[in-house]
Amino acid sequence: MKKDQQIKASTKQRRQIDVLFDEYAVSHQHPSNKLIHWVCVPLIIFSLIGLVWSIPFPHLEFLGRYNGFVNWASFLIAFSGYYYYRLSPVLSYMMILLIFILALGIVQLEKCEAAGGPAVWLVCAVVFVLSWAGQFIGHKIEGKKPSFLQDVKFLLIGPIWLLHFICKKTGLSY
Repeated sequence: MKKDQQIKASTKQRRQIDVLFDEYAVSHQHPSNKLIHWVCVPLIIFSLIGLVWSIPFPHLEFLGRYNGFVNWASFLIAFSGYYYYRLSPVLSYMMILLIFILALGIVQLEKCEAAGGPAVWLVCAVVFVLSWAGQFIGHKIEGKKPSFLQDVKFLLIGPIWLLHFICKKTGLSY
């Protein structure tokens, strides 16, 4: 009985983010699956932001010259940033930096499109499908279903799970 109480007490003391990372890690042990995640998760974030970015957004006069900087992706970024901040301010800042870098890539795709290249949404749709295919291949190798099939919130945990390894490697407390 005493052992049960100790386990419950230690679980209560753990931060929610650490519990989520432990749950997520259960289906991410195989080195090949981990490597695939390091490639595919950032590509999924990039393509998802690009797809949402491509949804036409109304012109808002009060934004003036900043009109192109507010779009539907802004709301997705704000929502996820808030969720990440509640879990870990440090990881939320890292995610915002990553999203900023990915957004620069999307802006470059817009410039390519304006110069006659493929549409941003089309490039992002192809990247999205191929990246998810990679994820499922990784989980086939792992022999375990993706965590988000258990709980949708794990779609948001994957990116910061990768970032927490960077924190651990550099000694940065998250």
